[in-house]
Amino acid sequence: MKAFRTCLLLGLLLSSAAWSAPQPRLALPDFAALTKKASQSVTITLDSSMLAMASRFLDGDDPENAATREVIKGLQGIYVRSYTFDQDNVYRESDIEAVSNQLAAPGWTRLVQTKSRKTRANVDIYLMVADNKAIGMALIATEPRTLTIVNIVGSIDLDKLHKLEGHFGVPNVDIDSPASAAPPRQK
Repeated sequence: MKAFRTCLLLGLLLSSAAWSAPQPRLALPDFAALTKKASQSVTITLDSSMLAMASRFLDGDDPENAATREVIKGLQGIYVRSYTFDQDNVYRESDIEAVSNQLAAPGWTRLVQTKSRKTRANVDIYLMVADNKAIGMALIATEPRTLTIVNIVGSIDLDKLHKLEGHFGVPNVDIDSPASAAPPRQK
């Protein structure tokens, strides 16, 4: 009986540690209020089964599509929320605090932070690494009339990650120019 209690206690401790550990999948708000205010909104939720299905539609004979298919093999999900507004400053910083607070947790590391006073564009890119492998990535790109949040979950090959730009709602990001983090096109 004592061994059973010890095992039970150990199991509870390990499971509580797992619950409190930061996860690569962010809990993205539904942003219903922003969707109503936006002139354009994009919500993409692709879990591993949806990614597998979507990859079948990529032409394997096209080198660009073949490279994209290769990148998504190890992914567990791509989650995108992107909004474009007709006026400046429709969204507030508090609208994205739920996301940025998760990225402040241990396990996430900010790789890139760009800010432009001229265009008031900001891009922040975060990475979660476990066992020397990238297992999560998050991007928050803001401009006065746009807000884009991207969360990629799974085994991420950083050398090939750029192949996802313009696919599955992942925006094209030019690190040298924050204003180029344009809202994603749906393909």
